Amino acid sequence: MKIHEYQAKEIFRKYKIPTSNEKAAASLSEAKSAMQELSYPVVVKAQVLVGGRGKAGGVKLVKNEAELTSAVNSILGMNIKGLIVNKLLIAEALKLESEYYVGITIDREKQTPVLIASASGGVDIEQVAQQTPEKILSVSISPLLGLKSFQARNLGYQIFNDTTLVNSFVSFAASLSQIFFDLDCSLVEINPLVLTENKLVAVDAKIVFDDNALYRHPDIAQLRDLSSEEPSEVQAKKADLSYVKLDGNVGCVVNGAGLAMATMDLIKRYGGEPANFLDIGGSSSPDKMREAMRIITADKNVKAILVNIFGGITRCDDVAQGLLWALKEEHISLPIIARLVGTNQDKARTMLENSPITFAKTMTEGVKQTIAALKG
Repeated sequence: MKIHEYQAKEIFRKYKIPTSNEKAAASLSEAKSAMQELSYPVVVKAQVLVGGRGKAGGVKLVKNEAELTSAVNSILGMNIKGLIVNKLLIAEALKLESEYYVGITIDREKQTPVLIASASGGVDIEQVAQQTPEKILSVSISPLLGLKSFQARNLGYQIFNDTTLVNSFVSFAASLSQIFFDLDCSLVEINPLVLTENKLVAVDAKIVFDDNALYRHPDIAQLRDLSSEEPSEVQAKKADLSYVKLDGNVGCVVNGAGLAMATMDLIKRYGGEPANFLDIGGSSSPDKMREAMRIITADKNVKAILVNIFGGITRCDDVAQGLLWALKEEHISLPIIARLVGTNQDKARTMLENSPITFAKTMTEGVKQTIAALKG
């Protein structure tokens, strides 16, 4: 789960991380009221859960009330990568002497959290890692022992020449580590961490929480802004489906995350592009299957659908019933290829024999038939 910058900074301040002076606003009147506690110049920043706000015109420096009015009116309601800006952050503009990056995330290969830092902040850290990987510094954090001061200090001395700044960096890293573990995060990030008037300040903030741990943090769960998330993913979550929207044209309905990944890989191998990751789970019901088809067919990029089920606890006849409901209710005209193997597979095929669904015996055959349907 992602939260907005202004929400992340509220958490930062609770953990004694210095941030710029700022106020959130949802209207022009609120923005003007915020200026009673701030002073020009300020930066008006769109609050949406995607990157690239600046390039889209969602971040503006303003020096007076007239410019504030113009900036607020132009940014509120702006569409940035499909998300509408409903809230702003009004932050005092700081004199930036240098910009750095610091963050903690999960290293999947090392299977441990890592502290990452770089003297090249303020830009896409993935781009820095690709073009100049030597500028990315990192150290693994023990899940049992946590981040040790000497680890952060070693990184700090590779970035700063001033001992005072190194000590400040160690404090930032310790606070980020505490947030990461206290709140079950998958990412805590400051980009940029800026040097201004000989002190370090977080002028941006990003926190991503592990959805699976939100039951332990009801106060954090309440921060979720559903209006800033992909509508189909919100719909899928309500239906207890694991769904991620992608940019391809082959809709995928699969049971099990591993099988879903293998299916997507095979689609790409044979020249297709998956439109989604969708796992109906291990004990799916016809209702869940029907909802899965609704979500997939609502995506206008989808030109063919592959249903790949390996039935164990999941019964193929339940999947078939859900497909029949979806065909009747949604009037689906897209080609559907189904591989239904496992529990009650013969019953499922009998149920679907008069439907427009094409059957495949193997996963590879199903993928090939789906790609052929796209071309045909």
